[in-house]
Formats: sequence, C-alpha cells, structure tokens
Amino acid sequence: MKMSKGFWAIVLITFILLEDQAIKIWIKTHVPLYKDIYITHWFHICFIENNGMAMGIEITAKLFLSIFRIIVSTGIACYLYGLVKRNFELGYILCISMIFAGAIGNIIDSIFYGVIFSNSTSQIVSTLFPFKGYATWLHGKVVDMFYMPFFKFSLPTWIPFVGGDEFIFFRYIFNLADVSVCTGIAILLCFYRNTFYTSFEKNLS
Repeated sequence: MKMSKGFWAIVLITFILLEDQAIKIWIKTHVPLYKDIYITHWFHICFIENNGMAMGIEITAKLFLSIFRIIVSTGIACYLYGLVKRNFELGYILCISMIFAGAIGNIIDSIFYGVIFSNSTSQIVSTLFPFKGYATWLHGKVVDMFYMPFFKFSLPTWIPFVGGDEFIFFRYIFNLADVSVCTGIAILLCFYRNTFYTSFEKNLS
C-alpha cells in the first residue's frame, strides 16, 4: 500500500518531537543545570536553559516571543498543509516538516515546561509534575544540551579588541529541535530554492 506524502510528513514530525522531548525530559530530570558531561573533545552534554531563540540568542520579552513562535508555527502548519494538498515533491514536504517539528519542539518547552517542571539549579535536578512549577504558562525556558566545540585556539595578541581571547568553533549549545530547523533550512537552500518560490506562487493562486 502506497502511503501519502502527508502520512510521511506526520511520521517525520512525530518522530522528531518524540525524540526531542524525550532527550529534554531526561536531561531536565537527571542532570544539574550547567553540568558539562565530557563525551569526546568535540562533543559534550552541557545542560543550559534559555529564554530566547535558537542557540540561546535572546531578543525580546518571553511572553511576546512565545506568542510569536505560536503564530509563526501556525503559519508553517498551514503552508505545509497546502504543500501536501497540491502534491509537491516529497523531499520538499519533508524539509518543511523538519522546520515545523523543530519549531513545535521548542514551543512545547515555552508553553509547558514552566508549569510541569520544578526549577533546575547547579545542585538540584528538576522534578517532573511538582506541586508548583518554576514559572507560568508561556514562560517556560527552552532546554539545550548539545555542545560541540570542534576546535579551540587563542587569537593572536596583535588583533585589536579581541587579541588573546579564546576562539571556540562551535560555541553554541543547542537541542534536537534546533538541529531539525537548521537542517531543514540548509536542505531547502541547497536543493529546493526554486521549489520554495514556486510553492508561494501556487499557494497564492
């Protein structure tokens, strides 16, 4: 039996969300905040929480950001539905599905985590479903844990302003939802730029 493109989109989205949330819940309930677990010299598990966008970039108030994320994700969901309805190629639909799943993964943290988890500290791990959570609805913090400092070196002292500082590539700490969004965007830019423009023409027609 041939499965529809919409079916495979749902399977991919569900898989990413389940994996993302399983990792986050395990980290939240087993690892103290800021704990750095050495795996290899280029891969660590380092638990942090952030109020902002992907890779911990903070840009605005938490409530506004949570609502903005929900609006954007609703738009992506409608766009994805239109792609399936108009029978776009499966690769492009799965690319957009990855972006959508990653966005939803971090939205779940923002909406629910403040209510369903106690506060994480550097000494005490969080508990799931405490008597009182650490924040209210829409004010949860996004859980990040993957740290991949591929290489480090000290900048030459003769460089103005930053001379002598340590340079780390890649210094950001991120989660599976971030990986899903970035991978989906990278695939789109490499292989589906023309499809992206065509999709808007067809959806608006």
